[in-house]
Amino acid sequence: MPEASGIDDLTSPVVEHARKDFPLLDADMTIAEALERIRREGVGERVIYFFAIDADKKLVGVLPTRRLLTATPETRLRDIMVRRVVAIPATATVLDACEFFVLYKFFAFPVVDEQRRVVGVVDVSLFAEEILGEREEQARPAAPASMRDDVFEALGFHLEQIRGASPLLGFRFRLPWLLVTVAGGTICAILAGAFEATLAHSLVIAFFLTMVLGLNESVSAQSMSVTIQMLRSAPVTWRWFATALRRELITAVLIGLACGSLVAAIVSVWRHDLRAAAVIGGSIALSLVTASLFGLAVPSLLHRYHLDPKIAAGPVTLVLADICALVLYFTTARLVL
Repeated sequence: MPEASGIDDLTSPVVEHARKDFPLLDADMTIAEALERIRREGVGERVIYFFAIDADKKLVGVLPTRRLLTATPETRLRDIMVRRVVAIPATATVLDACEFFVLYKFFAFPVVDEQRRVVGVVDVSLFAEEILGEREEQARPAAPASMRDDVFEALGFHLEQIRGASPLLGFRFRLPWLLVTVAGGTICAILAGAFEATLAHSLVIAFFLTMVLGLNESVSAQSMSVTIQMLRSAPVTWRWFATALRRELITAVLIGLACGSLVAAIVSVWRHDLRAAAVIGGSIALSLVTASLFGLAVPSLLHRYHLDPKIAAGPVTLVLADICALVLYFTTARLVL
């Protein structure tokens, strides 16, 4: 595959490669007014979609060119625009933008800042030319749908090649984060040693230790996967985080209560020990809530500081979830049993 000729660093901000030669249309404009602005301001080199903004200059819709050209002149843009717009955060990298194209298969995306104001536009031809190395004639007619699909498939294939281009490169990216797991495992071993007397006093605590850690890791991994998926199409802002946190907290409490109650019932029936059942079930309920919150917070924080959550979030999230679970589990056991 040819080497990239224009974008040498796929971790560079995508906004550096975004086009600025595009008109923004007010959502309350009529078709006639919008066409007049387009004629007056021009459309730049390539136009695939037109984007509508509100009075605060925030992105509120997208107008495919076909709708703009076929609607009656007195129709308002607000009545025909597509209100659900997938936008690339200005903090995203070129590699992140490539994944947007592969995932959604749109021909262009607006690039927005934290206030959802449009700061640029990127289209798939940029990546077809610069990343895949496919130079096209400007006068070349539109390709058939099957050929356009091939662009997205080739882009996805190229991304996979980048991710797995070199075993040494993969080692360099992944090992530092795996060392977090080594450090976390050491801390967990030290914690278990500190509570050695508690384990010796009540063996049932040791019996369910594996289940406690397994449940925490499963729940944190689920929450982390959902969060990483959401981060593909949403900038990390306080408003976004507060909404996601509220939703995740409610889900986590329900999961914690369900799993904690079930395990407590198992301990009670098997060991006939209500105090041990309360300790194990209660600590599971609390630790699953914290595990879910770690699964949301860690990838969000990594994404906010331009680190790759797909590589880094797993080890960090699981280590924090395990340490927190052990502290809650052993502390509760020492206080109650």
